[in-house]
Order: sequence, then C-alpha cells, then structure tokens
Amino acid sequence: MNLCEQCGYHLKMSSSDRIELSIDPGTWEPMDEDMVSLDPIEFHSEEEPYKNRIDSYQRKTGLTEAVQTGIGQLNGINVAIGVMDFQFMGGSMGSVVGEKITLILCTNPYIPTTGGVTASFGMLGDIIIAEPNAYIAFAGKRVIEQTLNKTVPEGSQAAEYLFQKGLFDLIVPRNPLKAF
Repeated sequence: MNLCEQCGYHLKMSSSDRIELSIDPGTWEPMDEDMVSLDPIEFHSEEEPYKNRIDSYQRKTGLTEAVQTGIGQLNGINVAIGVMDFQFMGGSMGSVVGEKITLILCTNPYIPTTGGVTASFGMLGDIIIAEPNAYIAFAGKRVIEQTLNKTVPEGSQAAEYLFQKGLFDLIVPRNPLKAF
C-alpha cells in the first residue's frame, strides 16, 4: 500500500494502485480509455512541444491521461470513480481529463461519484476523506508565494490542518480506508 514500514508514512500511490485498493477484485471496468489529448493549437512551452510532453508522460506512467475513470464495486456497492494520477503532468486537468470526469458524472444518476482536482470538483463530494499527512492545495507553495508575494505558513496545506478548519469529514489511514 506504499506505506513506510518504519513509521507508517503514506508514500505516493499511483491511480492504478488506488483503484486496486478501493475497488472489489474483478469488478473494475475502465471507461473512455481511448480518449487522448491532441494539440490543435500546437502549444509549445519553454522546454518542449506539448505533444512530446504528453508522449513522455504516457511512456513514464503507462496511462493515456492524468485521470482514470470507470465503474466497479466497493464492498459490493456499485460506484463510478475518477482517480487522478499526480505522476501524469502533476494531475493537470486538460480537455480530456475534464471530458472523462464529465462522462463519469453522467454514468448513472444513482451511482455516487468522486474526483480529485480540489479547485473544481474535489471538494464537492457528500463525504470527503483524506489520508494522513496528505498534501492538499489549489496551487503549490512556491507558486502561491511567487504569485501573491506572501509566505505560505508551514503545514497549512496538510490534511490535518485543513481537517481542523472543517474542509474534510475524516482522515483515514490507507489500510482501513475501504471499510469507511
């Protein structure tokens, strides 16, 4: 489960591992795997063309996009989920990620849904659960400090701090998570 054996610290976890942890074996049915990002405006960053960056992340992660969506069962209950993967361009939300999330929301009005991008949909769930020591933010500390020219207080983007401020319902370690 990507836990430190010495201290129990929750290490990074891929979206595939999170799906395996959450969804009952043999019930996962991915959706929209054939959707991939295009580059209609031939965007170039300082480093390399966008298409090259996408190709690089696809090779590195084995994913086509920053989100995996699908349906399955969680303790025998039908669910539709979208799981973001930070290792794919930092979990960036582009047109395909947005479309896949929109489509998962439309699967069935009776299947609960969830997401991961805090600013747009991650905090809209009925019940919000975070892992211990999770880093949760709209933007990274460096970006905020450069943009606002203010110092971000240490720990202010940690799950425990945000829980104390009422942003989450529970903080649950990874091992018993499925029971909640």
